[in-house]
Amino acid sequence: MTNGRQTADQSRPIRVLVVEDDPVTADAHVLYVGRVPGFVAVGKAHTGAEARRFLDRTPVDLLLLDLHLPDVHGLQLARSLRAAGHHADVIAVTSARDLAVVREGVSLGVVQYVLKPFTFATLRDRLARYAEFRGAAGEASGQDEVDRALAALRAPSPAALPKGLSGPTLERVTSALREAKEGLTAAGVAVTVGISRITARRYLEHLVEAGRAERKPVYGQVGRPELVYRWVSQGR
Repeated sequence: MTNGRQTADQSRPIRVLVVEDDPVTADAHVLYVGRVPGFVAVGKAHTGAEARRFLDRTPVDLLLLDLHLPDVHGLQLARSLRAAGHHADVIAVTSARDLAVVREGVSLGVVQYVLKPFTFATLRDRLARYAEFRGAAGEASGQDEVDRALAALRAPSPAALPKGLSGPTLERVTSALREAKEGLTAAGVAVTVGISRITARRYLEHLVEAGRAERKPVYGQVGRPELVYRWVSQGR
């Protein structure tokens, strides 16, 4: 929002600006936000410059901000927005796992980090907890109430994965796919990661559903076409 923080109004949805340079991913995030009660995606920007222009003309409560934009790092954008008097909170979306970046972001209004790839359930959880934190109003009766308000924001539940999938294996499959510029089949992922082909396909389909991978059939000389999976927006 512009020039001074506005008091939270519980009678209206929380206004979200999606800042993401990949058009497909940006559209997916807009759809995700729209599926969470109490939130509305008021726009999207593909660069830091677009985000600044949007904020100059439209009130926004929350930025869903990719940290790796083509013209500026997300934290540099957040810093410049603070200096210009914009006080929207920030949920950072990134594949980076540098804890120094996390610490820096805290001082710039980054209230949550969501690591790519993530599911709708993960983002829904973060947004719901942000809404709970934002909705806290009035004077705290004591330390316990302050702690409860902060806990809603700082202690999220573990990210929800489909039954049978694990976080460590998902990270290994993700890493294998990101490193394979030409893509991998389920059999190729199975060999690389050390899991069965059926299990590899379940993880790959999960990444496709989350918008972090794409699949295309490759036709050979005989037999059915084989599906090749490729990472979306590599290097992000």
